[in-house]
Amino acid sequence: MDQAHLLAAAGRVAARALARPRPVLRRAARLARELSGIALGRSTRAPAPNDRRFTDVAFRENAVYRRLMQSYLACGEALVGLPAELELDSKSQERGRLALSLLADAIAPTNTLLGNPAAVKRAFDTGGGSLLRGVRNLARDVVDNRGMPAQIARGAFRVGENLAVTPGQVVLRTEVLELLQYSPSTEAVYERPLLMVPPQINKYYVLDLAPNRSLVQYAVSKGFTVFVVSWRNPTPAQRDWGMETYVGALCGVVDAVCAITGSGRVNVLGACAGGITTAVLLGHLAARGDDRVAAATFPVTVLDTSATSPFSVHVTERTIASALARSRSKGVLSGREMSRAFAWLRPNDLVWNYWVNNYLMGQAPPSFDILSWNNDVTNLPAALHAEFLEMLLKNSLCQPGTLSVLGTPIDLTKVRSEVYAIGALTDHITPWQACYRTPRLFGGGRTFVESSSGHIQALVNPPGSERSAFLTSDTYEPDEAAWLKVARKHQGSWWDHWASWLAARSGEQREACATLGNDAYAPLGPAPGRYVHQHA
Repeated sequence: MDQAHLLAAAGRVAARALARPRPVLRRAARLARELSGIALGRSTRAPAPNDRRFTDVAFRENAVYRRLMQSYLACGEALVGLPAELELDSKSQERGRLALSLLADAIAPTNTLLGNPAAVKRAFDTGGGSLLRGVRNLARDVVDNRGMPAQIARGAFRVGENLAVTPGQVVLRTEVLELLQYSPSTEAVYERPLLMVPPQINKYYVLDLAPNRSLVQYAVSKGFTVFVVSWRNPTPAQRDWGMETYVGALCGVVDAVCAITGSGRVNVLGACAGGITTAVLLGHLAARGDDRVAAATFPVTVLDTSATSPFSVHVTERTIASALARSRSKGVLSGREMSRAFAWLRPNDLVWNYWVNNYLMGQAPPSFDILSWNNDVTNLPAALHAEFLEMLLKNSLCQPGTLSVLGTPIDLTKVRSEVYAIGALTDHITPWQACYRTPRLFGGGRTFVESSSGHIQALVNPPGSERSAFLTSDTYEPDEAAWLKVARKHQGSWWDHWASWLAARSGEQREACATLGNDAYAPLGPAPGRYVHQHA
């Protein structure tokens, strides 16, 4: 997804509109009638309940601002709805809708000083001081953040100080990864250890974010012996690292975890892109007749790429070739490029919100642990980027034998591990309907849970929040719509439900060991290790 393809999508809509002017004229006539009603004060149009741009009281009580808001909403709806009336194919229609929605979001009056009553009032209250600070913030972001508004205040969070602080040790370091083992916090632990595999496109510590907001800390407190992979941040020198590199490294990790704990089997958790790698690992082990993985958890992981997602509409031979050319020329797919792409999927929340805060209001960006992690970006090696895109285009994991890794064909139906998958209701990256398809690809038991939150909030979902909820069902239905009809809602976090599920698949409890590692895997230093401090 880049500017050229978005412009091309908008161009196709424009060309189609010129070729078929009748629906455009009808839409323009409806818009003109509505704008006339707005001008006369007869409109009841209001923003969506979750649209935070127009919460200032002036948009309700000031006649000028109310008309400005209503006119913008009417024009934006007409613009974004245009591709649906032009008889375009489904992908062209969705790409056009995205391009026009980005335009509509950009021209919102709240993104301008005079169109934002809160910014006008602040400028007046501060004697113009907010505007001066806004200019300084803009200049700083142009120099330090490539023109994107900063999402976080610098220095508020530090890895190893107030992020990623669960006690543990590095017990294995290879060229590709570090393996962290965490200190037990209970007198007894389950005999079967838990290995967590994070995505390669982010730092691992989303799983160990902050005290009382850490899935690692939570799992340790429930009596699980927890190991986590911390990937090395690749540079152009590692451009040839592909799926075989990462799966081979994970095979060594499974060996180490079994050797350290004395357990013949492990449970694994693979999140997002780490879940894709974990699925390939499971397919490879199954092809070798290796059943050491007893149960697998897949939070917000899409394996069936035929499912509709925000990225699937951009998948063509041409767009993939363009993306591959960029990463191959640099040796890596830049973490900052990925971060930009994800931000523009939700521009009002992740771009224009900070534009208003930083520049129009002249305020410092907020201090928030998730945003700090999100801005601590990593690169993808060009080879792995190419393989991910090929898997996306060919839907390889749904076609047994299409993908081969380390000399073995990958057939997920041969995997007998029990699977627990989590989707997130408001996920804009891996829609829950696509995540629902993940368990059906495997040959073992299946459990699906839907969290009420978004992509990252589904991972960082500690018990205790009144807003948290999740859905479960005793059965795994043929499709997501059927499952949703029979699912039951529970208040609280899916973490508790998952811990009970995992405990039943983790064997007996035994006395916790006071030391970490063993003679063959001696501790190399405290968690969070070295690799997490590498910057893209």
